[in-house]
Amino acid sequence: MGRGAYALARVAVVLRAPAGWLWWLGLLAAGGGVLVPGLTGRRIGVLAGAALFLITAVVTFLARRGRYLELARAASRAGRSVFLQDRAVTVRARRRALRWWLPAAFLAAVGSSFAVPAAVGMLMAGVGAGLWAKALWLGHWERANDVLLWVRAEWVARGGPAGKGVSAYQTTGIVAGDARPGGARRGRAEAAAAR
Repeated sequence: MGRGAYALARVAVVLRAPAGWLWWLGLLAAGGGVLVPGLTGRRIGVLAGAALFLITAVVTFLARRGRYLELARAASRAGRSVFLQDRAVTVRARRRALRWWLPAAFLAAVGSSFAVPAAVGMLMAGVGAGLWAKALWLGHWERANDVLLWVRAEWVARGGPAGKGVSAYQTTGIVAGDARPGGARRGRAEAAAAR
C-alpha cells in the first residue's frame, strides 16, 4: 500500500474470531473430562466447572469495556485511502495469531480433567461466551450510533483490539464491509444491497 493507505479490521469481528473455537474446544474438553473420574470426582468437577464458566464469562464480558467505549467515542471517520478488510481475512488472521495458544489451552483443559473433571474446559467455554457477548454489546453500540468501528489491522497483531498499541478507532457507515454490527456475517442479499 502506498503512503497513507492501510487496512482496517472490524473491532467486533476481531473479538468474535476466537470465541467459537474457545466455546467448542472448551465444551469438547469438558465433555471428555466428564468421562474421567479425576481426583475430586465428577460431581465436584462439573459444579466447579459451572461456577468457572459463569465467572469467566462475566469477567471476560466486563474486562476493558471502559477502554472500548473510550476508543469508540473518540473514533474519527475513516479516510478514503483506507482498505476495509474482509471479515474472513480478519477472522483468519486473528485465529492464526492464536494458533498455538488455542491447542495448548485445549490440551491443558483435557489434562486437568485428571485432577478436576470438566472444570478447565468449562472455563475455556466461558471465555468464548464472554467474547461473543462483548461483540454483541459492541454491535448494540454500533447500531445505536449508526456507525461501524474499525481498527488498524497491524495494531491488532500487537495486543488485540483494545491493547496498548491501539491509539484510535475509525468509523464508517453502518452498511460498510461484509459484517453486520456485532461482527456477524452479512447475508448475500444484505451484502449485495450494501454494495
